[in-house]
Formats: sequence, structure tokens, C-alpha cells
Amino acid sequence: MRDEQFVPAVSHDAISSMQQPDNLAGAVSLLRDCVGGVSGERLLIVSEPETAGYYDDQAAKLTAAAGRALGMRVYTTESDSFVNSDDEKAILIDGLRGFDHIVFFSRVGDQIRFSSANELPPSTMCYTLNVRSLNSNFGTACHHGMCEIKEAIDRAFEAAEAITVTCPLGTHYSGRPQWTPSPVEVGLKRFPLLVPRPVPADGFCGRVALSRFLIGTGNRFYEPYYLAMSDVVFACVQNNQITHFEGNRFEVKRVEDHYKKVAEQLEVEPWFVDSWHAGIHPGCHFEADAQSDILRWSGTAFGNPRILHFHTCGEYAPGEISWNLLDPTVTLDGVQLWESGRLHVERLAEGEAILSRHPKLATLFLNPECKVGLASC
Repeated sequence: MRDEQFVPAVSHDAISSMQQPDNLAGAVSLLRDCVGGVSGERLLIVSEPETAGYYDDQAAKLTAAAGRALGMRVYTTESDSFVNSDDEKAILIDGLRGFDHIVFFSRVGDQIRFSSANELPPSTMCYTLNVRSLNSNFGTACHHGMCEIKEAIDRAFEAAEAITVTCPLGTHYSGRPQWTPSPVEVGLKRFPLLVPRPVPADGFCGRVALSRFLIGTGNRFYEPYYLAMSDVVFACVQNNQITHFEGNRFEVKRVEDHYKKVAEQLEVEPWFVDSWHAGIHPGCHFEADAQSDILRWSGTAFGNPRILHFHTCGEYAPGEISWNLLDPTVTLDGVQLWESGRLHVERLAEGEAILSRHPKLATLFLNPECKVGLASC
């Protein structure tokens, strides 16, 4: 894309009025600490129409102002909310070349998150959906500290001999992951940092309690994207396969039919379980009831430690249907790293040292956000 196709997100007069430390704190953290942007570099901010009802347009504008304050050359463009085919994805990616950094305030970022490094400039997917979120504890928590915590959790999972997941509704799922030599993670950076590396389902078995609803993963969009549930259904899992569902016969059939319909639409293997992981960000929050705003909930709330989600339906991450467990307990070799939905970083071998280096982050872990749109605190 040529430079003249992009226009400033805000006028220079507006920038000066917005350029207050408290107002720019989250955007500066995004660009300086996560993106790694420096003066003179070309930054493209990709937003989606505010009328789509997902992002507000002020967070993107504020980030553009922060970029200019940091001396970056800032460009903006607006994308559709979704790409619906490989051709559309290829066209989108081709139009993003030629920049030093890209920041997505658009769901298309999630849809191209597994693109290779040679397809895209260094890119970041932003999960703060509005200015309030960007400048909350979610957007302003120490990003470098969260990276250290994420890496420590990854190492703990990789070293663990026995892992068990339970939840208040009766989940009991355990095993030892079969790690591949080079586990694949998303090609885009995430801001804020929400989850550790997915844990492969191969090597695990047990029963996972499905409740409230089934929802898509943001990878592709289909109809119906959401299935409300009136009763708990247990998914019985052996390694990467759902062997069967147990529970109320009517509800089990609804779940099975949903899987078959999604798999038929997208031509994927319905009964495959790829991986799972729990949220790690103590500032992640969702104020509204999940089912009143289910698309926005599914794209943000999973980063809170009170939620653990599975990637299913399709032999790849993130799959097409997610299971969401509330208040999980995740035990690694006898140590409850997540206990009833609370992440205890201090129980990691290097956790106390990390928290001592980042005292504000340590305080946030002592007083985490508990509103996730599913249950009261």
C-alpha cells in the first residue's frame, strides 16, 4: 500500500489535548514495551468499523497519538471484521507489507495469527477493546513482567511429569503432554499477554464438563457460531479424540449435532481435541454478562485466570469450537498452580523472584480482577 492511502487517525490539535500521561499510558505500553517501536519507524494501525460493535475507534486513535508522541511514522487503515476465504486472507496480507510494525484493533488479526514471519511485518494483536480497557490494569500492567511469567509457566508445563485439570462442575482430566520438538505458537504478538503456550491434548484423558455454551475460537466464522446449553454435558476425551458425550440425552444430541454441522460447513474433523490453556492476566476482565455480548466475551475474557479453554473441532490450533471452564484447578506434579481460578505465580520455581522484580504486577496478582461475565466474585 502507498503512503497516500493512509490518513492520520487524529489531527495534530487533537493529539496535544490527548497527550496526558494517564491517557496515553496503555497505548505507550503497547507500542514501547510490546511492539518495540522506536522513533522513525513506520507503524500501521489496522482497525475495524466501530459500527461492527466490537472495538471502539478511540483506542486505535489514542494508539496513533501515542505512536506520534514516540516519534513513529503512523498510518491507519480500516479492514473488514473478518476474512472469509484464503483469497481474502492473501489479499489482506499482501496489503500489509512495507511497514516496520502493524497493530491490529481488528479481529482479522486473530484470523491471520498463524501466518509465518515472512508473510507479515512484525505484528501485534490488541485485545483491549476500548479506551477504558486500554488504560485499565489490563492494558497498563507491566508487559515485560507478564512475558517473564508466561515463559516461566511454559517451562513448568514442559517439565511436568503429571498434570491434572479439575473444575467445580466435575471436570477430571489428566496426563502428561506429548510436546512436539518445535511447538507452534501464534505468529503475532499479543497485547496484553493473555495465555501461555497451548498444552497438547495428546497424552491426556478424562471427562471435561461443558456448560453454559459452546462458542467459536475466532479462527473462522460460521452459523450458528454459538450454542446455548441448558445443562452440563461431559466430553469424554482420550488423547486427541472425543470418544463420546455423557449427560442429559437431549442436551448431548444438541452438542453432537452442533459439532457435526460446524465440521460439515468447514470440512474439518469434528471430534478432534488439539490443546488447552488457562488465562494468566490478573487484570483481564469482562463487566457484562457473557451471553449478552458473546462475541466480545469470547475474544477477550479467556485471558483471565478464572477461565481455561480447550481448542476442539479441527486437527489444528485453535480449532473451531472452544470449551470454557470456570474456576479451574491445574495441578503440576502436586503443585496447584491455578487453584479455583486463581493463578499463584509464587508457586513457580522462579515465581517469587519474578514478582520481586515487578512489585506492581505482584500487587495486581494479590488483587486480581474477578469479573469474567460468567459468575459473581
